[in-house]
Amino acid sequence: MNRVYITDKITNPDIEKEVLGDEISPELHEYIEVLLVWHKKITNEFIDSLPNLKALVRYGVGYDVFQDLEYIKEKGIFASNTPDYGTEEVSDTAIAMIMNIARGITRYDYQCREYEDGTWQTNTLKYIKRNSDYKVGVIGAGRIGGSVVLKANALRFQTYFYDPYLSSGTEKMLGAKRVDSLDELLKTCDIISINCPLNSDTNGMVNEEFISKMKKGASIVNTARGAIVKDLDVFYEPLKSGHLNCVNLDVLPSEPPKDGQMIDAWRAKEKWLDGRFLINPHSAFYSDKAYFEMRQKAALNAKRVLDGLKPINIVNGLK
Repeated sequence: MNRVYITDKITNPDIEKEVLGDEISPELHEYIEVLLVWHKKITNEFIDSLPNLKALVRYGVGYDVFQDLEYIKEKGIFASNTPDYGTEEVSDTAIAMIMNIARGITRYDYQCREYEDGTWQTNTLKYIKRNSDYKVGVIGAGRIGGSVVLKANALRFQTYFYDPYLSSGTEKMLGAKRVDSLDELLKTCDIISINCPLNSDTNGMVNEEFISKMKKGASIVNTARGAIVKDLDVFYEPLKSGHLNCVNLDVLPSEPPKDGQMIDAWRAKEKWLDGRFLINPHSAFYSDKAYFEMRQKAALNAKRVLDGLKPINIVNGLK
C-alpha cells in the first residue's frame, strides 16, 4: 500500500523514493498515513477526509500551513517540520544583506550610474561606518538567528539579541548582549535582523508602531517569515522620510507581492528608493545541498512514522 502522499510542488519525487520507495503514492486516497507538505494549506476539512492519517511533515522550517495545530493534536496526528536543513544558507543570506546595508553595495550600484567624470571616487555615503561601530540586533536567536549572531561577531559587528524563549546563559554561548525587551533592541540597534518563527505573537509584528520605535536611520533585514511584516506599505513613508535607511527582504507578506505603494515604487525603480529596498524571491533557503537535505530529512521523518516510531521535530505538542 502507498501510504505517503506529497501534497504539492514536488513533481519528481526521486529523492523521496530513495528513502520511501513504493510507499510514495501518486494520488491521494483514504489509506494515506503521512502527508509531506510544501505550501498547501492543511485545513480541518482536509484532515477529516483522511481517516488513517498519522502525521504531517512540513518540508521547510515554518509550519503556518498547518492551520489548526490544536485540532491536529486532538485528532492524534503528529505535525512536524524540518528546521535544520538550511541554517547555513539562510543565515548567510541574512549576513549578506547586513553587509550590503553596512557597506552600501546596492546604493552605490544605483547611484554611480549618474556619476560624472572627475567625481567617481568622491561620492561616498556619509553614513557608512566601520563594522565594529554598527550595532546589529537579532530577533529570535535559535538555530538561524544564533548563526547570524556568530557570523556577525566574526565580522566585528556589535551584536545584540532579543529572545524571551531561550534559557539564561545563551548570551554567553553566542558572545552577544541580551536585551530584556523588544523595545530596547529597536531603540539600540542600527540593523535589525528578523529570525523568529511566525506565531500569534509575531504575526504582523513589524508594523507602524514597531518601525516608529527604531532608531532614526536604522535598517531591517527579514529572512524569517513574510507575515511577520504587517504589510509592505508600512515601509513606504519611513523609507521616503529617511527614518529607515534600508529594508532588505527575502520573504514577503504575500508572494509574489501584490500591488501597493511600496511595491509600485520598487517596480518603477523610483529614484528616491536609491537601492535601499531589496527583495529576494524567498530563495535564502536554497543551495543544491540544502534542497537535497530538506527533502531527504522530510522523507526520513515520514519513514519513522511508517516504521511505528514518533516523528522528530514535533510542533503541535503531541506526545
